[in-house]
Amino acid sequence: TGRYVQPYGYAIPTPNIQRLAEQGLLFRQAFCAAPTCSPSRAALLTGQSPHSAGMLGLAHRGFRLKDYDQHLVATLGQHGYTSILAGVQHVAPDVSLIGYDLILDTEDRNAASVAPAAAAYLRSGPTAPFLLDVGFFETHREFPEPSAIEDSRYTRPPALLPDAPETRADMAAYQASARQLDAGIGELLMALDDAGLSDDTLVICTTDHGLAFPGMKCNLTDHGIGVMLIMRGPGDFAGGRVIDAMVSQIDLFPTICELLEIEPPGWLQGRSLMPLVREETEETNAQIFAEVTFHAAYEPQRAVRTSRWKYIRRFGDRTLPVLPNIDDGPSKDVWLRYGGAEREPDTEQLYDLMVDPMERDNLVAAREHASTLAGLRQRLDDWMQATDDPLVHGPVAAPAGVVINDPSRRSPRDQSRITR
Repeated sequence: TGRYVQPYGYAIPTPNIQRLAEQGLLFRQAFCAAPTCSPSRAALLTGQSPHSAGMLGLAHRGFRLKDYDQHLVATLGQHGYTSILAGVQHVAPDVSLIGYDLILDTEDRNAASVAPAAAAYLRSGPTAPFLLDVGFFETHREFPEPSAIEDSRYTRPPALLPDAPETRADMAAYQASARQLDAGIGELLMALDDAGLSDDTLVICTTDHGLAFPGMKCNLTDHGIGVMLIMRGPGDFAGGRVIDAMVSQIDLFPTICELLEIEPPGWLQGRSLMPLVREETEETNAQIFAEVTFHAAYEPQRAVRTSRWKYIRRFGDRTLPVLPNIDDGPSKDVWLRYGGAEREPDTEQLYDLMVDPMERDNLVAAREHASTLAGLRQRLDDWMQATDDPLVHGPVAAPAGVVINDPSRRSPRDQSRITR
């Protein structure tokens, strides 16, 4: 979903997410730690970089956390919280590894099935403090067919893509998925109200990465790592405020610890957002980091972002796009038709986000920015060393038993997969 919802100014009606923003706090500069599914969720739920958590690829293909006791449910469980899962989890090949106290039965992972199950739990009158983890399949591909509400004639595709019939139709289908997502969130908010729980429940609404379109998901530009983050709850988590400080999803675990007066575990790498929430400061992070190692295929990348600058480094010797890491769809077909597969990505990228927010003008070769480039290179190197990034030691081998794609193929569905 990235930030492509109504409260971030897009013409994508999501009235329930809008209501949540108007009642809570909207973070305009929130970022995931990885623009791929399982690594992003692992970072959010363990409070550390994906490589530190051990999640270098996709859980359903065999990747896993190095220690499931580092999952948020374990820490909260030690302090009397019951943990409940409804729908998608995607950080374990077997959900039993995580340690939820209760897994709600749902017909599938779509909002139409997941939301009623989660809402029924809320209305059941839980007495113990709880963590309810609700994961919707929306807005993952494949998108549903647009209804009459989503008219592709009047739809605008993401700015990275050409305005063409195929991309408009693709975006209309995304909007249909976003409508279903919003309906599920609305059902949960209504259940909280009905159960009398809204006034003492912290709601965290976020997503794993950018849209599943070329140049977005699985990319370390803001198109890939920018995510929605809305928090609503008692005390300072109210009022419809907008927070412009740069934050990472690894900051959510330590935020919860501070809010609940829990001693933060030693492995956490994020910073509590409570000083921002209490309006004690305007900034908590001088920089944030993001990464890709495996998605469908191996495509190692790392990035550091400050409030003004973005530096991205690609590793390995591949000089062409890794097509299995671009989700199939009409927009990908257009991109391929006009030579996207032959466009060589730069090994290093430097962007001035204040004058080039689309991240199109690579300044790596600009002599006037040599000192900025050197400083960001050093920041990235220092972080990789401090977090024991496996890329420091060379190419990263896939663990035994996982399934990955040949990076030279065209689609994540390609049958020429490799089992390590």
